[in-house]
Order: sequence, then C-alpha cells, then structure tokens
Amino acid sequence: MKAYEYILSKQIEYAHNKGIDLIKSKGSRGRPTYTRSLEDNLFEPLTTDTKTFFQNGDGGELGGDPSKMQAVHSSSALAVNVFQYWDNIKEVEKIAHACGFCHSATRISKGISFEVKYSIDEKFQYSPNVDVVINNEPGSKHKVFAVESKFTEPYSNWEHLGFKAKYLDLDIWEEISHLYKLASSISPKDERFHHLHAAQLIKHILGLKRAFGKTNFRLLYLWYDALGREGAKHREEIHGFLEVAKSDDIAIHELSYQELFARLADNYRISDKKYIEYITSRYL
Repeated sequence: MKAYEYILSKQIEYAHNKGIDLIKSKGSRGRPTYTRSLEDNLFEPLTTDTKTFFQNGDGGELGGDPSKMQAVHSSSALAVNVFQYWDNIKEVEKIAHACGFCHSATRISKGISFEVKYSIDEKFQYSPNVDVVINNEPGSKHKVFAVESKFTEPYSNWEHLGFKAKYLDLDIWEEISHLYKLASSISPKDERFHHLHAAQLIKHILGLKRAFGKTNFRLLYLWYDALGREGAKHREEIHGFLEVAKSDDIAIHELSYQELFARLADNYRISDKKYIEYITSRYL
C-alpha cells in the first residue's frame, strides 16, 4: 500500500472507531474523508487567536464547506491538535523542549502562532506562511522557534514546484552560498527532490533570515514518517537538505511526528492524560 493511502486509511478508521461521521468534499462526489463539523476533527475547538491566524493565512484552511481543515488527513488540523493545547494551558516551553528546540529548564517560550508570514522581499505579493511559530521572550538569542509541519503531503501525487528564478537575484543570499547553489539547481524545475518540498523550505529560511538575521531563529522540519520506500526516500532527502543548510550555519533540525509523540507520552502521560491519549490513539 502506498504511504499516502496507508495514512489516510488509518485516519478514516480512527474516525469510524470514534463514531465520527465522514462526508465527501463535493456533495455526492469524492471520497468521504471530511468530518461534518470542524470540531469533530480537533482535540479542542479553535481558540479565537488560532482562528484569526488561519483566517489571515494564505492557505484558505477555514474556507469552504467543508473546509480543508475538516479533512481527517489535514496537516493544519494535525498542527493545531499537537500545538494549540500547550498554548491554552500556558506551558509552551514543554512542547518547545519536546520538539528539540531547547533544554527542559528553558523558560523563554511564551506563545504559539500559526500560518505566520515572513516577507522575503516587499516587491512580492505573497510571503511564505510558516505553519507554527513559537514566540520567545524579547532578548532571547533565538527570537522564534519555527516549525514546518508535514503530514501526507510528502507522499501525495501532487508535484511540488521548483524554486522560482525571481528569488535568485535578491541580495538576501549573503552568507548562505550553499543554499543559493541548491536553490539554483532546482530552478525552475526540481528534479532532485521527490518527497521533500525543498523550494518551500528555502523560502522559509529566506523569510526568517530577513526577519531575524541568520542566527536568531531555529527551524524544525516536523514530518510524519511512513514505512517502505517512500518513507526511506523522504528521510534521505531530508538529511541531504539539512546537510546543505547546516553548511551555511542555519539552525535547522528534523523530527518525525512519531518521535515527538513518544517524547510527549513519556513525559506527560499522567499529567496531560486526555491530550496524550488523543494524539497517540489517533496518529500513532
């Protein structure tokens, strides 16, 4: 079974086992993979702030009936289910530590935002939307911890785009020559990466670098692992990309969602029982 189909099937079975009714995305057409209400697809309802973040983002996650976020395999729903809880209970430092951003004793992380835009250049109409941003106290070395979250996207049939040539003539490439060389090699078409959306990651780095400087942010590629050749190839591509980025001294690392869930369960199975039961029963 292909990785995409396997992940989707698991999410459909989770919904069935929980008695959650699924509907099709386009009336009588399509496969029933959407919950009837957004709340049916979330551990907790969206907070006012979280809803505003997504409404202001460019992904259109809350538009339509059903919305994209109502899909059982929605990457945005996954990110909300994992991260919003810690913002609600004012313990953001715990998820920051579990993600590998900092030591357990670090207490600089104070809030979480979603779909945050960081402009690469003012002449462009659209800016990259970073999936999750952990905001740190003023004066911290790393102003933000940024997360690029992936669920089924690396294993879907959608062909990701290469790096657009319009970004290659900017002045922002100073001190990141290795990434510039990589970006040039996948422009305008990416024939090197099949599962990792390298062009998107590079644009995130450019936006974060422009906003904070090269050394004042940390970036995590948080991805859902899959068995078989597709998963192995995805891991290989991740490590290849990270090697290039780290050659330019970019503070970037990777972590699978499964590893993150294991860390959270080990530390918070008792204190945060309902949350741990939800994420592990649904996504492991």
